[in-house]
Amino acid sequence: MGTEQAWSRPARRRRPVRAGIVFAGIGVGLCCVGVAGLGAWNVQVVTQAAGPVRQTAEGFLREVTVGNTDGAYQRLCADARTRWSELGFTSWVRTPPVVRDYEILDVSVATRGGKPHGTVTVQLTREGGATEQRDLSVVRDDDGWRVCGDPY
Repeated sequence: MGTEQAWSRPARRRRPVRAGIVFAGIGVGLCCVGVAGLGAWNVQVVTQAAGPVRQTAEGFLREVTVGNTDGAYQRLCADARTRWSELGFTSWVRTPPVVRDYEILDVSVATRGGKPHGTVTVQLTREGGATEQRDLSVVRDDDGWRVCGDPY
């Protein structure tokens, strides 16, 4: 009569959707860890840069208020020094009403393209008592922080 077939285990069903969800979850988790790490790195760069940015602006403004235009010129970034000759910068700074005092109101540091840059908001007091608020741009240069753009 007939031969009986040997018993066999039913084939295991594949679960491609479940495996896809697991791998997607692992990928999302890795991305979150990477984003958190980059965020922490940016925060560290920004917080560590606020002090040097303030000191750079403070030094530049101190040189301007005491009339040391040579020292102030040396604190400009390379880009600003290509647009201003030392003589032109000196005559511009000494054009009345000259800056007699300053107060730093705010320092902010951010990153753009992975490079930190700062903005220092300052209130300038000119000869005669007139005041005005300006933003100084401070950038990371080869050998440190420098004031860049038109200083005031």
